[in-house]
Amino acid sequence: MDTKKLGFNSKLIHAGHFKDEFLSATVPIYQTSTFSFKSAKHGADCFSGEDDGYIYTRIGNPTINALEQNIAELENGFGGIGTASGMGAVTTIYIALLKQGDHIVSSDAVYGPARVAMETIFAGYGVESTYVNTSNIEEVKAAIRPNTKVIYVETPANPTIGITDLKAVSKIAKENDCIFVVDNTFCSPYLQKPLDLGADISFHSLTKFINGHADIVGGMIVCKEEKLYKQVRSAMVTMGPNMDPHQAFLVIRGVKTLAIRIDRAQENAMKIAKYLENHPKIAWIKYPGLKSHPQHELAKEQMSGFGTMISFGVKGGAEAGSKLMDNVHLATLAVSLGGVETLIQHPASMTHAKVSKENKIKAGITDDLVRYSAGIEDLEDLINDLKHALDKV
Repeated sequence: MDTKKLGFNSKLIHAGHFKDEFLSATVPIYQTSTFSFKSAKHGADCFSGEDDGYIYTRIGNPTINALEQNIAELENGFGGIGTASGMGAVTTIYIALLKQGDHIVSSDAVYGPARVAMETIFAGYGVESTYVNTSNIEEVKAAIRPNTKVIYVETPANPTIGITDLKAVSKIAKENDCIFVVDNTFCSPYLQKPLDLGADISFHSLTKFINGHADIVGGMIVCKEEKLYKQVRSAMVTMGPNMDPHQAFLVIRGVKTLAIRIDRAQENAMKIAKYLENHPKIAWIKYPGLKSHPQHELAKEQMSGFGTMISFGVKGGAEAGSKLMDNVHLATLAVSLGGVETLIQHPASMTHAKVSKENKIKAGITDDLVRYSAGIEDLEDLINDLKHALDKV
C-alpha cells in the first residue's frame, strides 16, 4: 500500500508500518543491540551498503525505522532520523552542518538549551552565531555573513509565540546558499509543514506533541532531500545519540492520536486565550489565534491551526505570575508541553534560565512571561482553575 497517497489521519496510523513474519497488527519492539548475518558475505554486504539488512541498533533498527518513515511521510520529506532526545536532534544538526569558522543565524526566542549549546559548546569549537528576531525579515537579511551556512528558525517561537514567515526566510536561505532548518515542535506536522514552505530540514522534540503523553523523551530530524539526509544521518550514527527501540514503540503508539489530541487541545487554547485576553488581571497575551497577535494573518496563512501554546503576563509582574502558578490545581507546574495534560511554567527562571539576562530581554523573554500549554481536559475545569488562581493574585 502506498501510504503517501493517504490522508493525514490515515498516515498517522499506517505510514511506516510493516508486517512481520507473524503479521503483528502493530509494529513490534525489536529490543536488540545487534543483528546476526546469514553469512560472512551477507555481513560484508550490509556494511558496504550493497545489502540494506540491519547491523546494529545505533545504525538502524526496524522499530525505529518504522517511526522515522512515519514522521518523514507526515512532513513530506525524504527520510527521518530518530534521536534519543530533542536536544539530540539539535546537536546532531549542528554537528552535521557546521564546522570551525562557520556562522549560524537563529531565532533569538528559541528553546533555551539549543541556544546555550551553540553559545558555549559549539562556540568553543569556533562556530559563530547571531540571534535575531526572525519575525522581522529585515533582521534576518542583515545578520547574513559570507560564512553563514545555516539559518535556524523556531516558529511559533519558544516562549514568545512569535511567528516567522517561512517562505520569506527560505528565499533568503536560497539566495545565500544556506541550509534552512526549522524547529517544528510547537506545531507538529499536523499544523505546519516547513519542508513544503521551503525548509531543508524540519525537526521535532518528539517528547511534546508527537508522543503527547509525557512518558518519553525523543527527537526526530526530517530532511527534504536524500543527499542532506545521508549527511545528517551519518553524523547521528557516528556520534551515537540514537533512539531506543522501546522509546520508538511508545512514540509510534502516541503519534496515532496526534490530530485528535491537537484538535481538542487547541479548541481549549482558543477559548482560554479569549478568557485571559478579557481578564482584568492579565497585562498582555500572545496566542496566534487572537486578532491581537501581531502575526495573526501570517499564522492563518502558513499554519492549519493556531496550536495549544499561550504566553501571557499577569499584572504585578513576576511576583504575580508566581502567585498564579502556585495556585493552579488542575494545570501541572512543569516544563515541557504538547501532552494531554495542561502544563504551566515560568521560562525566564526555568527553560531559559541559562540564557543571559541581556539576551532574554532582547528576545522578549520577560520575567512576567508565563507559558501555558493547553491540554485536553474539560474546558470548564481549566477556566475555573485559572479563575481560582487569578483570584489569589
